[in-house]
Amino acid sequence: MDKNSSNKTRFVFVTGGVVSSLGKGIAAASLAALFEARGLRITMQKLDPYINVDPGTMSPFQHGEVYVTDDGAETDLDLGHYERFTHATMSKRSNFTTGRIYESVIRRERRGDYLGATVQVIPHITDAIKSAILSLRADDVDIALVEIGGTVGDIESQPFLEAIRQLRFDLGKRYVAYIHLTLLPYIASAGEIKSKPTQHSVQKLREIGIQPDILLCRSERPIPQSQKDKISLFCNVDRDAVIDAPDVDTIYAVPLSLRNGGLGSAVLEHFGMDDPEPDLSVWHDICRRIREPERVVHIAMVGKYVELADAYKSVNESLIHGGMANEVRVKIDYIDAESLEKDGTDCLSKADGILVPGGFGQRGTEGKIAAIRYARENNIPYLGICLGMQLAVIEFARNVAGLEGAISSEFNERAEHPVIALMTEWEQEGARIQRSFDSDLGGTMRLGGYPCRLQQDTHTYAAYEKTEIRERHRHRYEFNNTYREQLEAAGLIVAGTLPDNSLVEIVEVKDHPWFVACQFHPEFLSRPYAPHPLFAAFIAASKIETES
Repeated sequence: MDKNSSNKTRFVFVTGGVVSSLGKGIAAASLAALFEARGLRITMQKLDPYINVDPGTMSPFQHGEVYVTDDGAETDLDLGHYERFTHATMSKRSNFTTGRIYESVIRRERRGDYLGATVQVIPHITDAIKSAILSLRADDVDIALVEIGGTVGDIESQPFLEAIRQLRFDLGKRYVAYIHLTLLPYIASAGEIKSKPTQHSVQKLREIGIQPDILLCRSERPIPQSQKDKISLFCNVDRDAVIDAPDVDTIYAVPLSLRNGGLGSAVLEHFGMDDPEPDLSVWHDICRRIREPERVVHIAMVGKYVELADAYKSVNESLIHGGMANEVRVKIDYIDAESLEKDGTDCLSKADGILVPGGFGQRGTEGKIAAIRYARENNIPYLGICLGMQLAVIEFARNVAGLEGAISSEFNERAEHPVIALMTEWEQEGARIQRSFDSDLGGTMRLGGYPCRLQQDTHTYAAYEKTEIRERHRHRYEFNNTYREQLEAAGLIVAGTLPDNSLVEIVEVKDHPWFVACQFHPEFLSRPYAPHPLFAAFIAASKIETES
């Protein structure tokens, strides 16, 4: 790699220290938003130190939601922050794990690409990491922001840190900036904010050859200038590069907070780039809408991972966006689907709207079906997503169309009425679905963006105001077209399909105030500055419910 390369893409590497869950993803995304507000073109990447090839097979309790890109990558949830805070589109090159890096190196070794050399962490693994990072370089990218997962000092992240250390040497100081996010804990008994953990964290970085250019310091209290001066002195960082990252009332205020701290200016000064005044009017408007709602709308979210809010991170944020579009605050009432199976649906009586999100497996499905029936029979606005759509079809088939025992073949391969089934092989007669799993659990998934054609005179069309849309998917099972005519005759409306009419993508219930269920995941396209049409329409219908 040549320091005099004609490619002008700069790289910002964001690392974390002291403790995990400090918010590196939101900090990186907010910095990217500050660059965009200056007219710069950005892209982003997350490097994860776990050995899984991707999070697709990981439990939501372990890792939170799996975020899906348009090109079909199953990725870390931080990529959701990247897309929500910016106008950039993430892709398969936006998320690399230790497992993915090692898999590629081992595959090359098996092919003989290394010509008999002994394959080692240095240089082969680190070179693969650098190649993944440098894949972000493009003529239309001014700055690439790369977040390193984990905490400095973890053994798992060492190859990634070594790779970014080398890139500073390869590309030159003016093309690489290191930002280190740390915690300054407040010790109540002493009445002081302590900087020693930050000093130790920076020391760990310096031991491997990385001197941070900027320190982003999280604290629940304002950081006195005397503490900043002390951190600057002992961490060898310029005074102006020790920047507050205080707690804020909404994550969408972080760009404004970091702007006040001078983060964007500090990075651009390091790169020797111009620093025009950023236009942050959209972020001021977003914060105003969140802080000054007209009223509160209660949405019951019925799921089976409700103990961990990150399991539904994009859905949660999309509901907030829908509230912003309607000048209301959305209060999400998380309801464990299994509790409905045991205790009934009385807890739904105060809900202005009911949402059943995606998921896999049979646990809790009967509770979700009970919630769907409650929404349908009591004219409560309902939004079903992925599994929430499949279960809506099952509920309608059982309780309206008279198909007793209707179910998904995911839960019963020999069901009499598999109204949801695996679309791998069709028998010409009877349309019975033959299950055919690949040894790779991702092998039979429908992943990424697909086009959809909407039917006019539907709630869905009224939300989108167009007939052609594109949405992201993550599922194996589909609406079984064998039952389509029978279900439509009973009052189920097919509001959207693939353009060739082969697969059902959206269903509604006839004569219901607002009942929409989609096979795709609309939450992956919602943005605070552009709420997704379905979430905006769902909250609008729920807002009407609060008025009635």
